[in-house]
Amino acid sequence: MKALTLKAPAGLENIVLSDIADPGRPGRGEIRVAIKASSLNFHDLIVAKGWQPKADGLILLSDGAGVVEEVGEGVKDFNVGDHVVSTFFPVWPAGKPIPEVGGFTFTPGDGVDGMACEYVVRSENAFTLAPKGWSHAQSATITTSGLTAWRALVKNGKLKAGETVLVQGTGGVSITALQIAKAMGAKVIATSSSDEKLDAAKKLGADETINYKKTPQWGDAVLALTEGFGVDHVVEVGGPATINESLKAIKVGGHISQIGILSGVDAAISIFDILGKQVDLRGVIVGSRQDQQDFVKALEVIGQPPVIDKVFHYAELDKAFAYQESGAHFGKICLEW
Repeated sequence: MKALTLKAPAGLENIVLSDIADPGRPGRGEIRVAIKASSLNFHDLIVAKGWQPKADGLILLSDGAGVVEEVGEGVKDFNVGDHVVSTFFPVWPAGKPIPEVGGFTFTPGDGVDGMACEYVVRSENAFTLAPKGWSHAQSATITTSGLTAWRALVKNGKLKAGETVLVQGTGGVSITALQIAKAMGAKVIATSSSDEKLDAAKKLGADETINYKKTPQWGDAVLALTEGFGVDHVVEVGGPATINESLKAIKVGGHISQIGILSGVDAAISIFDILGKQVDLRGVIVGSRQDQQDFVKALEVIGQPPVIDKVFHYAELDKAFAYQESGAHFGKICLEW
């Protein structure tokens, strides 16, 4: 079968379309899935570029959606023909984060082989059902960015109608967070460096927008838009370059979900702001399998498909990553066989 593997030393130029052995038939508790689509995340990019050293020959990508071809003995959740989507932490069934999720040891496309291949045989815990009626590319957006937004706002943030959410940029997590917030009756303030993208965010329902390139102190602008109170939730994807503006923008007792590290990992944070505003600042890395099942149920009710900017063929993975690095996309970048 075909697979996209990473050849040492890592780098986009060392992504290889390889012919590797078919994984065969599923054993007890396993399912065989024909992978039809994946979506890209920042996590996939840093693995491909070698920011996290991994073994030579790793199959890339965490997100995968496809069709169940065969089920092993004892499988309860799936039948042949089911449309499914992969889980980011197959060893985290439900509840609070467990030690096994640390270090991404069992995460596809990182600690173990990923979903950039034609077929996989994995534990049934490595998948959930996909939303009914969604294409494989649409379903592939759920695993990482979609579930992260859901957990940040709903599972952890306990989002309520009438609250205000700040989303940063127009990547996969932020656009999904915008869609979730609007579906649940919240107000949304969106930031971007592109007026064109902000106009697109408005069409998706953003109530207010701020161009952070034109307004570097955008935290003050958020306070002005909220009569000085600040927002209830911040979906924080920037990291060191944005966290202190987020602390300025959050209301007293508000909730910040620290998700991204787009500007690095070492930040000088204002402890005074954290204490003074009694902020709930929580790190979020995707979610459990149960979280994903809950999210899929919600998506079937919401009925709003994800925003997909562009779909590449798997053989063009290097080009897809380059497009991701350019920052030109609005929403998700996907791949199909």
